Amino acid sequence: MAEEDIPWKGREPLVSVAIPVYNERDRIEEAVRRVQAAPVGQKEIILVDDGSTDGTREILDRLASEQPALRVEFFEKNRGKGAAVRRAFELAAGDVVVIHDADLEYDPADWPALLGPILTGRADVVYGSRFTGGEHRVLFFWHRMGNAFITFLSNAFTNLNLTDMETGQKAFRADALAPLRLVSERFGIEVELTARLARAHARFYEVPIRYHGRSYEAGKKITWSDGLAAVWWVLRYNIFG
Repeated sequence: MAEEDIPWKGREPLVSVAIPVYNERDRIEEAVRRVQAAPVGQKEIILVDDGSTDGTREILDRLASEQPALRVEFFEKNRGKGAAVRRAFELAAGDVVVIHDADLEYDPADWPALLGPILTGRADVVYGSRFTGGEHRVLFFWHRMGNAFITFLSNAFTNLNLTDMETGQKAFRADALAPLRLVSERFGIEVELTARLARAHARFYEVPIRYHGRSYEAGKKITWSDGLAAVWWVLRYNIFG
């Protein structure tokens, strides 16, 4: 895709916001409010509930009835973040697609910087990095080391120099996503997207973002087992395709 090849040239692009949701009863309404207030022009909001069991589904059902512009889908059982993201991609009608986690760790106010390289035709993919200067809450040392290792391993295969491959704040040109045949069901979606887009010679950018990490007491879901699984996903999607 050439820099001058911007499908939305002469008009305001539509941004599709893909929000995977699982057991976020205490945060989902605020997450939706922040996304609605995000400083971007046209946007559509797509929420895919991944079989929540804590009352999140009922809240989303109410929000959808009160706000018909919200697109909400429900999985009957938990399938994983990857399955929810893939479904949101299938529903997206925008020129640009943003993945946004529903846990309030990421700030939609950062979207102008995240979207900038795409909207100006310089990038196909932009990752928001938690580790390049943005304000962030100081939490878990071993999580940071694990993230650095997985990013390093991914970079070794893709020949990219990302600092935060596992970030939950990613933006894509829709036409860069369209040819991909994504299969990941769970957190491997981050690795799979990176591997397949790198193989397609997509133009990657990174921008610093703010990160308000939460503790396990506040509902954080990532564990050491997900880190071990990420090593397998890096090998699978980069070696076996």
